[in-house]
Amino acid sequence: MTTYRQEYPRPQFVRENWINLNGTWSFAFDDKGVGSQERWYAREGDSFDKEIQVPFAYQTKLSGIGDPGFHDTVWYKREFEVPREWADQNIVLHFGAVDYRAWVYVNGQLVGSHEGGHINFSFDITDSLKGGMETIVVKVEDPSEDETIPRGKQFWLEESASIWYTRTTGIWQTVWIEPVTRTRIDKLKWTPDVDNGRVKLDTELAGNYEGKKLEVEISYKGQRIVEDSILIHESFISRIFDLYNLKIFRTGFHHDGWNWTPENPNLFDVLMTVKDGSQVLDQVRTYFGMRKVHTENGMVYLNNKPYYQKLVLDQGYWADGLLTAPSDEDLKKDIELAKEMGFNGCRKHQKTEDPRFLYWADQLGFLVWGECAAAASFNDQAVARLTKEWIEIIERDYNHPSIIAWVPLNESWGIPGVRADHHQQHHSLAMYHLLHSLDGTRLVISNDGWELTRTDICAIHNYNHGSEQEREKYENYKEELRTKESILASMPAKRNIYANGFSHQGEPILLTEYGGIGFRIGEDEGWGYTSVANEEEFINDYQRIMEAVYQSNVLHGYCYTQLTDVEQEINGILTYDRKPKCDLRKIRAINDMWHSETI
Repeated sequence: MTTYRQEYPRPQFVRENWINLNGTWSFAFDDKGVGSQERWYAREGDSFDKEIQVPFAYQTKLSGIGDPGFHDTVWYKREFEVPREWADQNIVLHFGAVDYRAWVYVNGQLVGSHEGGHINFSFDITDSLKGGMETIVVKVEDPSEDETIPRGKQFWLEESASIWYTRTTGIWQTVWIEPVTRTRIDKLKWTPDVDNGRVKLDTELAGNYEGKKLEVEISYKGQRIVEDSILIHESFISRIFDLYNLKIFRTGFHHDGWNWTPENPNLFDVLMTVKDGSQVLDQVRTYFGMRKVHTENGMVYLNNKPYYQKLVLDQGYWADGLLTAPSDEDLKKDIELAKEMGFNGCRKHQKTEDPRFLYWADQLGFLVWGECAAAASFNDQAVARLTKEWIEIIERDYNHPSIIAWVPLNESWGIPGVRADHHQQHHSLAMYHLLHSLDGTRLVISNDGWELTRTDICAIHNYNHGSEQEREKYENYKEELRTKESILASMPAKRNIYANGFSHQGEPILLTEYGGIGFRIGEDEGWGYTSVANEEEFINDYQRIMEAVYQSNVLHGYCYTQLTDVEQEINGILTYDRKPKCDLRKIRAINDMWHSETI
C-alpha cells in the first residue's frame, strides 16, 4: 500500500535527521467513551479493530475507512524504533495537526495533550522510551455537534449541505520524530525591514547554551552575503543584518530588486548552526523573504508600490482527502493552476493550511490571506478557543513572506450579533488588536464580508450579479460597485458593511467574495450563485462579472469564488479533482483585461 505525504513537513525549520510516521496505524472508534477508563493506551498487542492510513481522517477515502458518520472519540496506535545512531539525543514527537483534542501516550505513559485542530504541536518523549520497539497511542476527541469550537466548513449535522462539508476528525497532517541535542535552536523569527534593507533575526535557544556559538549564514541565489558568529550568553538572541548594503539594484527603487513579490519570489536561504568549539550541536536550515505590506491613500502597497490583488477563494479540500492534500504535488499544483489563470494570490478560506502549501506559495510567488476556521456560535469558550488558535497560527506562520493578511473572522460567523452587540464587537476588536500585537508586518481584516469593526481593509462580499437574463439586477450590481459611496451604502446579504458605531476610515476597499458561477461537469450535482450550461456560457458569464468589477472606481482588488468545486458546491473554475472547466487561457485573458490599478 502507498504511504502518502513523505516530504519534510516543516519547510521553514529543517533538520537533517527525522523519521516519518505516516502510513498504517491501528485504529478504533470509541463511541461509548470507555477507552480511557479501560486504559486502551496501555493495552498490549494489536488491540484496535481497524487500520487507518495516516495522515488522512477516517472520513476520507484515502484513510482506508471512508466513514462520514459521527464518531466523536477515536484512538490510534503504532509502533516504531529509534535508530541506534540517535542514542544520547532527545527524541521529539511531532504532529502537524490533529482535530480537535489529542492525548498522546508513549509506552503507556501520557506525554502531553493539545487542544486545537489546525496547528502543529510536539512533545519530548525521551523519558518515556524503553529501547527497542516503542508504542505510540493517540486518543482524539472531536465533538461533532459542538458549535463553539473553531470548525470552519465542517458541518455539525451528519450530512453535508449548502456551504457546509464533511468533517475531519483526528490526525490530518504528518506525524514524525526527530533527534535533537539538549542545546539547540528552539524558535526562529525573521522580520524584514524593506525601507532600510535589513532583516531582524530573533531566536531562542534551549539547553546548556552559555559559552557556545551560534553561526548564521545567509545566502541569496547561491551567493553568501552574511556570515556571522555569535557568542551565546543568554537564551534569547536578536540581531539585525544589512542585506542591500548600499546597492540600489537590490532595493525596489527601479524594479523588484532582491524583494519578494508574486512576479519575483526572491528568497534568502539561511543555515544556522550551534557549535561547542568545532562540535556541531544543532543545525537548522530555513529561509525568508524581504517583503513589506501597508495601506496608503485607499490602496494596498507591496514593497512601497500600489499592488492590485487578484485573488481566488481557495478552501483547500480534496475529494479523497478532504482537508489533507493527497500529495505535496497537489498543493503545488493548486498554486500553479491559479497563477496560470492570472490570479496573484488566494484567500485560504476557513482553513489554516498545511505549511507545505505556504512553502510553495513562498517559492512560486503567490499572495496568501491567512484564515482560521470559525466557530458557529458565540460564548466565552468560543472566544478563548479562537484566541488560542490564532496565537499558535502566528507563531507557526510568521516567517512566510507569501502571507500578507490575517482574517480572524468571516461573515460574522461566531459573532452573529456583531451588528449591534457590544460584547461581540469587542471580540472583533480584540482579535484585530491581538493579531497586530503579535505581528506588525501584516494587514488584519476584522470581519471579512460585512459588519466590519476596526479593519485594515474594507472587505466586502457581494454575489448579487444576477444571471445573464437579469439585466436590471446586473446594472444595480455594477452601480453598487462603482463608487465609494454606493459600495458602502450597499447591503449584500441584507447586512450593513460596518457594524453599528463603526464606519469607513479610508482603508482600501476590496471585493473579497463574488462570482461563484455554477457549472455542472458530468454527473456532479450541486449549486452555484448563478448557473450556466456550457463552457461558452461560463466564459461569457465570468467576463460579464469581471467587467462589473473592473468598471469600479473604488475597488483595489478582488477575490473570486472559487478555485475548485467542493462537495455539493459546483461553483469552481476547476472541478473537485482539479480538471479545468474551460480553457484557462481565456480566464487569464479576462483577468488581464485593462483596468485602473491605482484609484
